[in-house]
Amino acid sequence: MNETGNKTRLKSLKKTLAKWRRRSREERILLLEAFVLLGAARLGVLILPFRRLAGSLGAHMKVADATIPPADLHLARMVGGAVRSAANYTPWESVCLPQAVAARWMLKRRRIPATLYLGVAKDVTAPGTLAAHAWVSCGSVILTGAKGHRQYTVVSTFS
Repeated sequence: MNETGNKTRLKSLKKTLAKWRRRSREERILLLEAFVLLGAARLGVLILPFRRLAGSLGAHMKVADATIPPADLHLARMVGGAVRSAANYTPWESVCLPQAVAARWMLKRRRIPATLYLGVAKDVTAPGTLAAHAWVSCGSVILTGAKGHRQYTVVSTFS
């Protein structure tokens, strides 16, 4: 690698460390938990039959109550932010499904009602095929997978 590349990487690392230092203790703990659970979710998606993974997500075809106490909603937003942020730093692919699974696990552990949605849509890049997407909501707030979720038809929920 050339000297310019090394300087760029060092600058990026310094920025990342500065961001880490600015975070509260609670945010750091959530980020570490999200990182670990993203790995577990990715592994689960790759090696487990979906019915086994689904069993850990909650009741099938149920939607959580839309009324969430403000304190729970605040914590749910923090969980969503931690999962989305940690997903940017995983050395493995942390796309919508592992993010949704990790967020659902984190919220379930905290007894915060949330719903994981699985949706499909026609894939515009490959005619005749379907695209899939997963997202998690808590009340009316979408915590992970918000981008583009409206174009998908919900085929399954877990709450």
